[in-house]
Amino acid sequence: MASLAPRIEQVISALQCLPGVGRKTATRMTLFLLQGHRTEAGEISQALDEALASITACRQCHNLSDAELCAICGDERRRNGQLCVVESAADLVAIEETASFGGLYFVLNGLLSPIDGIGPEELALEAFLPLVKTKGIAEVIVALNATAEGEATTHFIRELLQDSDVALTQIAHGIPVGGELGYVNSRTITQAFQRRVHLDT
Repeated sequence: MASLAPRIEQVISALQCLPGVGRKTATRMTLFLLQGHRTEAGEISQALDEALASITACRQCHNLSDAELCAICGDERRRNGQLCVVESAADLVAIEETASFGGLYFVLNGLLSPIDGIGPEELALEAFLPLVKTKGIAEVIVALNATAEGEATTHFIRELLQDSDVALTQIAHGIPVGGELGYVNSRTITQAFQRRVHLDT
């Protein structure tokens, strides 16, 4: 069987870093773009280059942004009394698509995992309490995946808030244990927010 050119194999290998993309799907994508859609391939390449050069972390919530403040943090209409803690920008997008939350976010970009060497410093949690105080946050909503790492991170946040008057709640888990917010349908996320429960601090 004839092998593919090394440059094609390089693209296939690179695409396999995407969630849910194995070799077969990556090969199909690569051949699709190279065989008859080179203009689109160039547009994808250019868009990625420009995003890599300009996208950084919002200085307030750590969401992906092309400005110092992301669109959410810069929106005066957002209710500043609530702060939702999420693992990733993908989780933030999943929640925003439900239109069930109108407050601010804090994006961890990971979860506590001592085994993997991920501690509070890696998640920029030192910026969490100052944000809660400066924005006059009355309620922190934890919207993390129902995993061991998610529970450990929730426990750490509970400890950070134990000497404050801030209410700590957690979204209800109609979301399956071990499931990820980014793959949950909008209705389930909306119900999880509506049925969130208080956590003792």
